[in-house]
Amino acid sequence: MAKNTLSFVCQNCGAAYNRWQGKCESCGEWNTLAEEDTSGSVPVSIRSKRKGRTFALESLAGKSPDAPRLSSGMTELDRVTGGGFVRGSVLLVGGDPGIGKSTLLTQATSMMARAGHRIVYISGEEAIAQVRLRAERLGLSDAPVQLAAETSVEDIVSTLSEGAVPRLIVIDSIQTMWTDTVESAPGTVTQVRASAQALIRFAKKTGAAIILVGHVTKDGQIAGPRVVEHMVDAVMSFEGEGSQQFRILRAVKNRFGPTDEIGVFEMTGLGLREVTNPSELFLSERDLGTPGTAVFAGIEGTRPVLVELQALVAPTSLGTPRRAVVGWDQSRLSMVLAVLEAHCGVKLSGHDVYLNVAGGLRIHEPAADMAAAAALVSSLVNAQLPTDAVYFGEISLSGVIRPVAQTPARLKEAVKLGFKRAVLPESARGGDAGGDAGLSLNAVNSLTTLVAEIAAKGSRRGDQSVPAEKNATPARFRRGEG
Repeated sequence: MAKNTLSFVCQNCGAAYNRWQGKCESCGEWNTLAEEDTSGSVPVSIRSKRKGRTFALESLAGKSPDAPRLSSGMTELDRVTGGGFVRGSVLLVGGDPGIGKSTLLTQATSMMARAGHRIVYISGEEAIAQVRLRAERLGLSDAPVQLAAETSVEDIVSTLSEGAVPRLIVIDSIQTMWTDTVESAPGTVTQVRASAQALIRFAKKTGAAIILVGHVTKDGQIAGPRVVEHMVDAVMSFEGEGSQQFRILRAVKNRFGPTDEIGVFEMTGLGLREVTNPSELFLSERDLGTPGTAVFAGIEGTRPVLVELQALVAPTSLGTPRRAVVGWDQSRLSMVLAVLEAHCGVKLSGHDVYLNVAGGLRIHEPAADMAAAAALVSSLVNAQLPTDAVYFGEISLSGVIRPVAQTPARLKEAVKLGFKRAVLPESARGGDAGGDAGLSLNAVNSLTTLVAEIAAKGSRRGDQSVPAEKNATPARFRRGEG
């Protein structure tokens, strides 16, 4: 008999220790070590000593056929996966509780089942009656999806091995699964890793695509060992704010497609509705004529997206002013504020700064620097920005506006939504960037020029007169003059 081996495994990152300690040295979390028996963590068939077999080695030269894909019937979901589900692939989908993961998968599996594919939905958290109630609420109760409420991985694999191989299997969720090969409670790091390994082995052997639903931590990371994210073929995050109706599916990892695409959905009473034009949705509730708002022309994958950036700069009575940002990088905001003060003379040390990306979208590209700076200066000097203008450009530490990629696509989307002007880097003006798009281009070379143009149109709150200076930093923004 194998000797029992006890170890203390971190429930946050999966690191193992031979004794208990309060803090995990790998992830830095406190009180996350739990005692687990790892003597049976490896199946007997793998532990048995056998002679290895030889296998053939291939060269880099040669042609490989494209992996066949199975369309989900939802354009936005197929966009994120790279065109559909690949046979034998395993996807891990995470998201906050109640964000709509089960609703999205119920709609996708119902459409695929109606197309004639064998689809199996295994629920480890809900009873079959609860899944049926959701399908009835979504108007999908007539879809021939095969349901089951089971948590034993061995029973699931044995059942799915009989008859025709399913084209798609949904496991909701992986934290509720358990296997006989390990002696740990369901949800522990050892059980999650072993259960995922067994399901991945079944997918590669049979060619069935599997979607694993994963819980997330309070920081938004997928709970359980990080090794599971390395084992699967794709990791997708379903994001959104509870107060917003928008839902965004983003690929964090994808071996069969791009990782910078997003799918946009709108939560309605009848489930998730695909949004084919996210820009129109994000700009539908714009407050025209308000200082501190600028429209950013961004790129998410291959899709141009226009979104509104909102800024509020207010005097503070605190010793340390607040810097709050939602939907953008905090470090990026600090950099823009430093450049504004160092090169443009904009004194913000006595003001609280708040920046928000409207609609719940999170922006990752540095091309939003110019739009953020324009919104900040507009709020500070109480100047209204043109409502028919879009902004994009990266700000360097020297105050120079750097060019960004895919300028024609950004301008084309702006024209489609009725915008007439675009403020963009000087180097992006050449060529056919916007000449045939019908846009009036305002090319700026430095952030100082942009600040001067905005400040000349506004006044600080309470000021009666404002001196206007063209193509120069206004006197009230110069260093040493407050």
